[in-house]
Amino acid sequence: MKSKPIAIGVIVALAVAGCNIYNGLVDSSEGVDAAWSDIDAMLQRRADLVPNLVSTVKGYATHEEKVFSEVSEARSRLSGARTPAEAAEADAALTGVLGRLLAIAEAYPELKANENFMRLQDELSGTENRIAVARKDYNALVKSYNAAIRRIPASLLAGPLGFEKKDYFEPPAGHDAVQVAPAVAF
Repeated sequence: MKSKPIAIGVIVALAVAGCNIYNGLVDSSEGVDAAWSDIDAMLQRRADLVPNLVSTVKGYATHEEKVFSEVSEARSRLSGARTPAEAAEADAALTGVLGRLLAIAEAYPELKANENFMRLQDELSGTENRIAVARKDYNALVKSYNAAIRRIPASLLAGPLGFEKKDYFEPPAGHDAVQVAPAVAF
């Protein structure tokens, strides 16, 4: 008769432990999703700054149509990205072309002195810094989450309950443009 209460106690303890593990994985997954949402919002902010920057530069450097169309294409790809891998690739492309756009500005002293251009450069620079911090925070949460779903005993529940590995937000392999943020010089 003593074995029945012990068995019930063990079952209850396992159920409570399972619930705690599940809830921890849910919290961790939601943290990753929230961090991704932060990155996505900052990437959108960056993409929203680009048309104003292009318009300002266009006023001074009308013969640079190729760069302007590349900026537009890269911005569209970033806006259409749905996964961290797609966003990282699109972000790398936009970073590279923005670097070329800002390099064009160096050839136009009057543009560099333009108040609107200077404000846009400041906003872009601040956004780049925020993206870098958010990327670091997101990747730390992904690392923690991915480790949690692989650790025992959570790994026994994670797969059957639909918790899958999350992707890091990293530059595409071999992409040099994302190694250095666009130069914002005055």
